[in-house]
Amino acid sequence: MKLLSAEELEAALRDIGAKRYHRLHPFHGLLHSGQCTKGQVQAWALNRYYYQATIPIKDASLIARCEDSALRREWRSRLVDHDGAQEGDGGIARWLKLTDGVGLDRDYVTSLKGLLPGTRFAVDAYVHFVREKSLLEAVASSLTELFSPAIIGERMAGMLAHYDFISQETLAYFDKRPPQAKRDADFALDYVKRNAKTPERQQAVLAALEFKCGVLWSMLDVLAYAYVAPKLVPPGAFVPVDH
Repeated sequence: MKLLSAEELEAALRDIGAKRYHRLHPFHGLLHSGQCTKGQVQAWALNRYYYQATIPIKDASLIARCEDSALRREWRSRLVDHDGAQEGDGGIARWLKLTDGVGLDRDYVTSLKGLLPGTRFAVDAYVHFVREKSLLEAVASSLTELFSPAIIGERMAGMLAHYDFISQETLAYFDKRPPQAKRDADFALDYVKRNAKTPERQQAVLAALEFKCGVLWSMLDVLAYAYVAPKLVPPGAFVPVDH
């Protein structure tokens, strides 16, 4: 294995995003171009809630393993971003405004009763990865945020243009995410480039990002299987009225 320069490592990471990020998934093409039914949009929002609600748990587990106070200080801003500084604030609360806006009952969403088993499996796998792998790999797995501003821009423009039940207020979650994601991605990328100093560590970093891309991709796979084709909804999972 060759030791990559910091610039070569960053280029390799960005190449993974260019080829594997879930922006390329066919379900997102349907969602952003207005080809989803309201029920399919609801299913996406409901299942994505579990990912949003679990991210602070993932981040807290990373902080709990970290002996570097500077890294802990930086990383805890992510908890505030998602949990908020007070009740009703933060990314999770804004995501629930999205599920409210598309017509889902909030108690039903937060109960997770309608969650696809495949969504739970993928998100839980991400949490386990961060808890069990090296700290460097855990940080590297967050680098999908390098690619999120583009998908957020596409999502907001497409959904506002094509769905009459979507408003700017419904999509308020996405207003704050691009600057937060850029801040977090810049820090994580710098950390990875400074600490992946052997070929083995660099390969582990690349594999961590591939894994995280796979988590996000598989979440859309199970959505498409249940709600687009062949429309086989697992027992107990959410069934849209227009399914």
